[in-house]
Amino acid sequence: MKAIGYKENLPIEDVNSLQDIELNTPKATGKDVLVEIKAISVNPADYKVRAGMPVEGNDWKVIGWDATGIVKEVGDDVSLFKVGDEVWYAGDFTRPGSYAQYQLVDERIVGKKPSSLSYAEAAALPLTTLTAWEMLFDRLQVTTDDASKSILVIGAAGGVGSILVQLAKKLTKLNIIGTASREETTAWLKELGADAVINHRNKLSEELEKYKLPAPDYVVSLNGTEQHADEIVKLIKPQGRFGFIDDPKTFNVMPFKAKAVSTHIEFMFTRSMFRTEDMIEQHNILNEVSSLIDNGTIKTTLGENFGVINAENLRKAHAFLETGKAKGKIVLEGF
Repeated sequence: MKAIGYKENLPIEDVNSLQDIELNTPKATGKDVLVEIKAISVNPADYKVRAGMPVEGNDWKVIGWDATGIVKEVGDDVSLFKVGDEVWYAGDFTRPGSYAQYQLVDERIVGKKPSSLSYAEAAALPLTTLTAWEMLFDRLQVTTDDASKSILVIGAAGGVGSILVQLAKKLTKLNIIGTASREETTAWLKELGADAVINHRNKLSEELEKYKLPAPDYVVSLNGTEQHADEIVKLIKPQGRFGFIDDPKTFNVMPFKAKAVSTHIEFMFTRSMFRTEDMIEQHNILNEVSSLIDNGTIKTTLGENFGVINAENLRKAHAFLETGKAKGKIVLEGF
């Protein structure tokens, strides 16, 4: 099968940073389904791993954590899917990824693809949707019926923010404050349902004061957590809840003590990495969101389509994503 991999951690400008390769097609056993991949999307996790995770031995490292496709083979213990099913998933951090024509995935982290979306449109969503859903409802434990509370989403116009704003708007009664710094991304967030948008290039506490916005009960930081840490401490409501998904080199929770703010880290791969008892929740979440998409509640966050799945186009996608200027998600489709 065709695949795209690397053997060395190289800057994306180097043609060897991602290479077109041929690998043996794997076989489904146990709870695995073998998926013929139709479309993928690119996430910050992709370039972080490509640049920083060494390859063991002389093997190729195949990454990628978002895919849509068709089930071609099922393991003996599979009960949720059959050959021919259209599926979507974010995959498992510890296994070969979606930069390949075929991929093995545990059925418990796979969902039914939304029938109303194309493969490319659907590929934009799994990882970011799971991250956003788990952050809101598993980590911060947001309730769906509290109309008196507010949430501040820092870096809201990217992949995770684009779906988190929608989920918060459609499934809760929260007042949603997003941050952006450009006219284009500000308009995007308002289109998705943000009640207010402030500029994260300025001090966030001053932005809230400027627009007479309430102290948020919940703050979600999707990027730049170190940069905004002092402001988050200042602006969050006492006894609030703070969550982040990025990778600050250090993060000191002690400044939150006076306000008794709880701190939460969301890592979408935890359930699959540790085979947690509730691993199947990702299957359930993906199916729930698939229904929300098909009934018109949620829309795809596809930003740009970079063409067919090959090393050249993936290098371009990584390079663009590394600029931090992506709006929505970058997808690729077909081999």
